[in-house]
Amino acid sequence: MILGTLNVEVAECWVASGLSNIEYPAINCRKHSAVLTDFGGVGDGKTSKTKAFQSAISKLSQYASDGGAQLIVPPGKWLTGSFNLTSHFTLFLHKDAILLASQDESEWPQLPVLPSYGRGRDAPSGRFSSLIFGTNLTDVVITGQNGTIDGQGSYWWDKFHKKQLKLTRPYMIEIMYSDQIQISNLTLVNSPSWFVHPIYSSNIIIQGLTILAPVDSPNTDGIDPDSCTNTKIEDCYIVSGDDCVAVKSGWDEYGIKFGKPTHHLIIRRLTCISPDSAMIASGSEMSGGIQDVRAENITAINTESAVRIKTAVGRGAYVKDIFVKGMTLNTMKYVFWMTGSYGSHPDTGFDPKALPNITGINCRDVLAKNVTYSAKLEGISNDPFTGICISNVNIQVSEQKKKLQWNCTDVAGVSSNVTPNPCQLLPEKGKFDCPFPNDTLPIENAQLKTCSFVNVFS
Repeated sequence: MILGTLNVEVAECWVASGLSNIEYPAINCRKHSAVLTDFGGVGDGKTSKTKAFQSAISKLSQYASDGGAQLIVPPGKWLTGSFNLTSHFTLFLHKDAILLASQDESEWPQLPVLPSYGRGRDAPSGRFSSLIFGTNLTDVVITGQNGTIDGQGSYWWDKFHKKQLKLTRPYMIEIMYSDQIQISNLTLVNSPSWFVHPIYSSNIIIQGLTILAPVDSPNTDGIDPDSCTNTKIEDCYIVSGDDCVAVKSGWDEYGIKFGKPTHHLIIRRLTCISPDSAMIASGSEMSGGIQDVRAENITAINTESAVRIKTAVGRGAYVKDIFVKGMTLNTMKYVFWMTGSYGSHPDTGFDPKALPNITGINCRDVLAKNVTYSAKLEGISNDPFTGICISNVNIQVSEQKKKLQWNCTDVAGVSSNVTPNPCQLLPEKGKFDCPFPNDTLPIENAQLKTCSFVNVFS
């Protein structure tokens, strides 16, 4: 159904008039539909539409128990501050729609710090709500025809560099304490900080995102699954000033107390450009634990490191059962980088006896060109990183190569068919492949439906 603010139209009537449908894949289709212009304003890129978004979502929330609803953002430039989503709801951006984040701080509500972090990342006190925010939701879709969300982050980056922030910068999309989430087929540019942050949530599909930020922009992580279960990230292209994907689960004593890990994560067909950060990082906030991460068929270009583990004394918990298969790398500082001395604590209350358990890190089938260092693997004294397996790796070093290609301390593991030869702490043990799971995770069984609405815009 096509809903206006004053009447209800049946979709079939539009079809009879000769208009075509716009189709898109989603975890669930919606019985009811509305267009943002039904709730006032035009897409001129100048006038705030925050109230229109809030009014539309409030109106459509009444259909949550009656087949759900979708809000269509039509062609135009739509300036808005933060707004909250609702359950059984789809936000759809037309291919010619640009959602512009307001730079008026009064349009960004303040939120308390995340309980698993204990403080904000930019400032000790609270934080700004994300541009698109939701909490305690079920069945939420944010998608489009590759429509654009522009965080207009330069305003926030400038305040960060000038140390003028009293609250932590907003993220672009954050969904908390929720289940059944889809974020797909969008172009996301210039987030104030992290782009996509699902946290304390489960059953998440992230597909077909193009994420773009200047490579010198601060903390513009691409996708950060944080204390999440059963997540799939596929077919994303990310250019970032920070990690393209950062797997997280809380910070020091706060993450240990909250105790919610990230586990059962799939990453496939990711392309990353990040000269100062990693393609896929675990941590450094990993104090709830990270387990069962599966990455395959991934590409990094002009990126500092491919797979990185970041942790420190005081983090506690674990990073274990990490599986990587099929990496194509070009122009890298490091291929493998593990750091046990990352530092960066929320406060002085961390427990120096809380040592992280880093074990079961498996990487195989890697082709890397123009590499400065093959690996820098630094565990923790009296707490070595163990169970490291690296096989079938061909690293072609650059003209600026360093003499010591494998720098290893406080680590233990094995290797097979690796060039250049690894360090003595990863001895060659004959011909074998490092393990990669053959079982299917539940999120892989999720079937997307073909949904549609009437195209009244062309």
